[in-house]
Amino acid sequence: MVLGELKSLISRNMVLQKLYVTRKLCWALVPHHLPVWKFRCGALSCVRAIGSTHQRTDSIFVKAAHHGDKAALVDSHGVHTYKDLLKRSEATAQRIRHALREQFDIKEARVAVLCPPDVSYVTAQWGCWMAGGVFVPLHHTHPTPQLAYFIADSRCSIVLTTKKFSPAIESIVESRGLQILHLDEEDQVEDAAASDMTCQRQPLLGLTDEEYASRRAMIVYTSGTTGPAKGVVLTHANLQASMMSMIQTWKWTRNDVCLHVLPLNHVHGIINALMTPLYCGATCVMLPEFNAPKVWFKLLSTVDTEHRVNVFHAVPTVYAKLIEDHEARFQCGISIRRAHEYIKAICSEKVRLMVCGSAALPQPILRKWKDITGHTLLERYGMTEVGMALSNPLHGTRTPGSVGNPMPGVEVCIARPNFYSANGYDAICHGDDRKTVVAEGMNHEVGELYVRGPAVFKEYWDKPSETEAAFTKDGWFKTGDTAQFENGMYKILGRTSVDIIKSGGYKISALDVERDLLQHVSIVEAVVVGLPDITWGQRVAALLVMKDGVCITAHDLKAWGKSVMASYSVPSIVKCVESIPRNNMGKVNKKQIQKEYFPEYFQ
Repeated sequence: MVLGELKSLISRNMVLQKLYVTRKLCWALVPHHLPVWKFRCGALSCVRAIGSTHQRTDSIFVKAAHHGDKAALVDSHGVHTYKDLLKRSEATAQRIRHALREQFDIKEARVAVLCPPDVSYVTAQWGCWMAGGVFVPLHHTHPTPQLAYFIADSRCSIVLTTKKFSPAIESIVESRGLQILHLDEEDQVEDAAASDMTCQRQPLLGLTDEEYASRRAMIVYTSGTTGPAKGVVLTHANLQASMMSMIQTWKWTRNDVCLHVLPLNHVHGIINALMTPLYCGATCVMLPEFNAPKVWFKLLSTVDTEHRVNVFHAVPTVYAKLIEDHEARFQCGISIRRAHEYIKAICSEKVRLMVCGSAALPQPILRKWKDITGHTLLERYGMTEVGMALSNPLHGTRTPGSVGNPMPGVEVCIARPNFYSANGYDAICHGDDRKTVVAEGMNHEVGELYVRGPAVFKEYWDKPSETEAAFTKDGWFKTGDTAQFENGMYKILGRTSVDIIKSGGYKISALDVERDLLQHVSIVEAVVVGLPDITWGQRVAALLVMKDGVCITAHDLKAWGKSVMASYSVPSIVKCVESIPRNNMGKVNKKQIQKEYFPEYFQ
């Protein structure tokens, strides 16, 4: 009733004789019994349409209100509609507020989340944002010291998890005096059943659009080349810019069904494969973990026509494992040939998009995947700090080894340092989603890739000096990746530094691994490098100096390392030497180490 009166007042120009009407006015006029997502979908959109030229920033749960009874998630627990997610998320938001003793807004308090890839993860994320918090995703493969660091560094106020994952984090929670909320299926169903009453009394955050857009939404931790991992802070405006760019580039619609198999502590799994489909009303099918036969079943299934998968995002390692599984099942014979034809026909006709990213895609995998499915994988480039920046075309020629051109809203520049120039660099080329202009005489030149745009992150959490150093004087983010513009496409040649190893979709800091290895009582010195590998992108290799000259095997190192570091960061290749060559400053030339001690990987 009051919402209708508000619209009437606005239409008769009786609220304000101005074009711009702030959310503070709506806060004063709209009753507090309406949940925040209903308010922002209704009256405020009317106010914005009349008076504000600022682009509206709607959170993902605001968009969800438009999709009601449509299937949002399909997981191990069943099918969940958008209405289900909203009820559960609102109940979770209430529990967070109650635990933190806040009635309305928890004011950017950090909420750590350690949940499996199912409805609990989504409702934890949405509930955190409904309550006004900052979402800090964790992953169950992280060892306890790493989880403790993330929670301590972000100064989390509360932890959301499930009973299955709770043991991995309970000691940390107890030592820091934090509260822990469980989001298991039975708890969420019970909470959601009561949420109709609770959410009808839910007050509003009372923020203007600009205030909401600039609020911190998420801290995603990524490994740095030096020191501990840094928390990348993304605002609600950053998230919306990323999602809208992908929706426009890859033509997402509410009719899409995306198969999700990626880790949920990196932007690839969080934003690309989960948030973006949900933002536009699509359906996301989530597997508990990657399993090659199950993925093939979902891609080829003709049983569940309502949730028929037509979009798939993965990393090169996943595609390599799927190829291995396919080749193991189908060897030769007439029936096998018919199976090949069937697989290619189903994938070509039923799946509209297969995307690969987070690591360089080896061309043999690209070729084999096309032979099997008929799809040329769409390669794109992005990183935690910038979201998705470059993409091969949805329609048209996709060039192997290239990452295409800038996506909508993204500007890129390839530059080389020049300390005498005003901004500290010379631009080799500068481009956006319309065109790229190469400086005179700079064709085929190589330099560092810079990015800017609305999706570029706000800051490194609690690290102002690192944040300042990451940007040029005129606002470009320095990616640390070496790039080249050639034949109308951008190509990433690799890290400017050799200390970031990309293996199986993970970005691993070699320096962090070295520090972890030195905890071993028998390791005196350690140098870690990445070696090229067709399946993993890169493999982690260690050159070690041991006490008493007794070498450790890769198998023994893995058994020891699983309790100290993430399993994917334990070196799988080990060589022992009497001494490690260093310069007169005590530094190691890692490119020299790679070629001198591991020449077989570079032939």
